[in-house]
This record gives sequence, C-alpha cells and structure tokens, in this order.
Amino acid sequence: MFTGLIEDIGRVTAIERRGSAAVLTVATALPVAEVAFGDSIAVNGACLTVTAKQGATLSFDVSPESMACTTLASLRAGQGVNLERALRLGDRMGGHIVTGHIDCIGRLARSSESSGNHVLDFSLPAENVRYLISKGSVAINGISLTVNTVGSSSFSVNIIPHTFKMTTLAKLNTGDQVNIETDIIGKYVERLTQPRSGSGGLSMNVLMENGFL
Repeated sequence: MFTGLIEDIGRVTAIERRGSAAVLTVATALPVAEVAFGDSIAVNGACLTVTAKQGATLSFDVSPESMACTTLASLRAGQGVNLERALRLGDRMGGHIVTGHIDCIGRLARSSESSGNHVLDFSLPAENVRYLISKGSVAINGISLTVNTVGSSSFSVNIIPHTFKMTTLAKLNTGDQVNIETDIIGKYVERLTQPRSGSGGLSMNVLMENGFL
C-alpha cells in the first residue's frame, strides 16, 4: 500500500526484455541500503518487487500483465520515473490509499497554466470514468492528486508548483501516456452494491428491512 506522495524521481538505467516480461533497473537517491529484497516500490504508480540492488540502483521483475496493462513497457533508458516505498505501519497518511494496481492507461490531452499552477486534462477509457468524482482522489503515475472536473471520457487536475517540481509531471507532453489508478473506495462500493446470486443487491427495500431507513 502507498500514499501517492513521491519520494524520488529515479532514472531508468536499463529495461531488459525477457519475452513478454522484463527486468527494470532504476538509479535512485533512495537509501538503497535500507531497501530489502522483496520490498514493494511503486514505479510510476505500478507496484513492483525489488529483486536485486547494486550501488544506487534497484532492479525489478516486471510481469507480462504489468507490461501489458501499464506504461512500463514504453520506458527507455534515461527516462525519469516516480518512486515511492511502501507505506509502513504508523506512517502518516499524507496522500490517499494507493494500491499500486493500475486501472487503465490515460493520455495527457491538454495542459495550461493558471496563477503559477498547472491544469492538466487527461483522457481515459469511458468505462473507468465512473470511478472518478469531482474533489475525489486519483493517482497519476503514482502521484496522489485531487480531481477537479470530470467529463464523459476525461478529467482534469490542478498541479501546485511543488508537485510539478518534485515529480515527472513537468516532463509530460501532450499525447503522453500515464498510469491511472482510481480511488479504491469507489470500486469496492460498486462491487458491494452489485446484485449477486441469490441477492437483489442493495436497494431501498434492503435498507429499510435492515433498519437503515
């Protein structure tokens, strides 16, 4: 589990393809000596497991599923990536609950500047829009952000100067792809309210029968 607060911008040193999988190696300013084999680190929002380390670099095995469902497959040597170590019990929850499981790939549609802030508009598959609400949370390349507006297949976020400087957002160009993880709460609510075998799902009658109305 992560918070969406980026700790470092790492630099891809190599991505070695192994069939439909890969081994990703990233140079980082994180304290590599404190990172253990098997630790989880979010790389551009995707939860990966540390499989090797040397000097100031960390290596990760990237599964075929992660290669197919995230932007990791398009990474190139020299490219910057957002890094966050997994949340520890007792840490402050400064962002929002981020699992590191990417829901879809979005694309930067437009960017503009307003009073020193940057407003970014992203397009995404229409089926994922239902998990976004204005003033709700979203993770873009692992960055915890607040949703400004939501359209039929798009949404916008406002980026303060600090976030713009401390993440890879400043390097995005129109048309670039990003990893998007929507708020996990909305997905669980949808699942729990869907009809199941032998159940009609959540309804006004169910609420009344159980004393909620």
